[in-house]
Amino acid sequence: MAQSQTFDISGLVAAIGDGVVISDADGRIVTWNPAAERIFGFSEAEALGETLDLITPERHRRRHWDGYAKTMRTGETRYGTSLLKVPALHKDGRALSIAFTVALLHGADGEVTGIAAVIRDETERFQEERSLRRRVAELEEALGTLVCA
Repeated sequence: MAQSQTFDISGLVAAIGDGVVISDADGRIVTWNPAAERIFGFSEAEALGETLDLITPERHRRRHWDGYAKTMRTGETRYGTSLLKVPALHKDGRALSIAFTVALLHGADGEVTGIAAVIRDETERFQEERSLRRRVAELEEALGTLVCA
């Protein structure tokens, strides 16, 4: 029988290729791994203690905070198993397309104390898909023109 092992979770968070961002009940960043730094451009020192507004585009903040508050209040989220795809911000101001799942973190009393997000930068793939959709539309239009001619 295999012997049980203890793993250093902080080592996993630091080593994983996906961004790991953990925020407290108020939406302040408490964990920011090296992959999050690579994705968003902010160092750990720049991100820790900041709110998620750091990476949330201004036009999406109200919706984000409404959903965040609801999750904190109800202890429920649909994004634990469903992939959420949203726009985000890089430190240099450019738009990103990210995809992530979340895990709710609970205190000893069972109350939600924060949210952990595991994040991937999907910007390049999103742009490629948009380009392909545009090209398909152009080809369909050209084909329609040929058929009607």
